[in-house]
Amino acid sequence: MKTKISIFSIVMAMLVAPAFAGWQYDGYYTTDGYYRDDGSRFVVNLRGGLAMSNAKMKNEIGSLYSTYMVNSTTGSVVSYLSWENDGNPTGYSVAGQGNLGTLPLNGDFKNNVFTAGGSVGFVFPNHTQWRLQADYDYISESEYNKTPLLHGDLALVDGTVSVANVSSASAKSTVSTDVVSAVLYYDFFEGKTKPLNKLIPYVGFGLGYAVSHTTLSLYDIYGDLSYDDSLRDFGTVNSSTYIIKFDNPTETDKYPASNNIAVVGAIGASYGIADKTFVDFGVRLMYLPKITWNIANDEGTKHREWFSAEKVLYTNLMVGLRFEF
Repeated sequence: MKTKISIFSIVMAMLVAPAFAGWQYDGYYTTDGYYRDDGSRFVVNLRGGLAMSNAKMKNEIGSLYSTYMVNSTTGSVVSYLSWENDGNPTGYSVAGQGNLGTLPLNGDFKNNVFTAGGSVGFVFPNHTQWRLQADYDYISESEYNKTPLLHGDLALVDGTVSVANVSSASAKSTVSTDVVSAVLYYDFFEGKTKPLNKLIPYVGFGLGYAVSHTTLSLYDIYGDLSYDDSLRDFGTVNSSTYIIKFDNPTETDKYPASNNIAVVGAIGASYGIADKTFVDFGVRLMYLPKITWNIANDEGTKHREWFSAEKVLYTNLMVGLRFEF
């Protein structure tokens, strides 16, 4: 909450001074005593709606090797620890060793969640089709939960099998995103003031800064993650099964945030319902290059990248009110 408050404070500071000036002096008196309105306005916008996310998922584990066993009769492949914890059943031989960092993730990132935002800005004097806004958008927490997390063909060496189809890990994860942006809008209407009781289409484009907060809980349900000693700093090892129970902290501040430059696009229409008051219907597109999830120890002092969402696209369907003073 402190992060959101501080981000919104920055947004307000970006435009409150020039906007306030435009609100006070939205016109001028001519030499013959007449008052001329130059069309400049102070803009405030509040909105909410549905955010639809879509991204490709990528394995970020790096080098993490595990050994597998193969049943000579059925051809089924299991991790070495699973075979050992099953009592070393006969009929198995060493299938080989493979790098889990090469396995694909099981499914893309797709979610529908709530989003809300607000803006402050101003309409340009004498060019009233143009307005510049400092926008803040919050995309609420969404989940990426997969069992198995990793699934696919794994190349093996030093054994009797060259390629095995394996599953690895189970994961529960969340992400929420804050976006601060500067967006230039163009409203399609004729004249100097926006008409009432009429749809006014608009488009917008801008750049911003996005902070994505993630959590990741990891479970070694197949026994192949625990073969590599490099993960033991992130949990405790069961003395009888040798399976790692990961710490799985849930507090967001124990994970490093993903920071991105965000590209923002907007298209929609407003409808004037009263003097200075408009209902706004719009679609906001936000593109983020990458969001990364990390595993962490219980203290939050050690981290390791585990997977990422690449080329993240948020499509926000929003309804709001815009006031132009």
